[in-house]
Amino acid sequence: MADNPSIRAPGDKLRININQDYEVRYWSEKLGISADELREVVTEVGPMADAVEKHVHGRSGKRRGNA
Repeated sequence: MADNPSIRAPGDKLRININQDYEVRYWSEKLGISADELREVVTEVGPMADAVEKHVHGRSGKRRGNA
């Protein structure tokens, strides 16, 4: 199924689906990182949103701005 441009947030807020553009946009904005950084982190720690958030915030100790 193609991405629906009217969808702005993921249906499952526990997992990050890096294959859906709207989810990548949502999570990268929420976490304050670029889409490429988000994909790298998900590849490294898996798709669970809490693990991704801990990894992102643990790297610098605070939220980072978009690159």
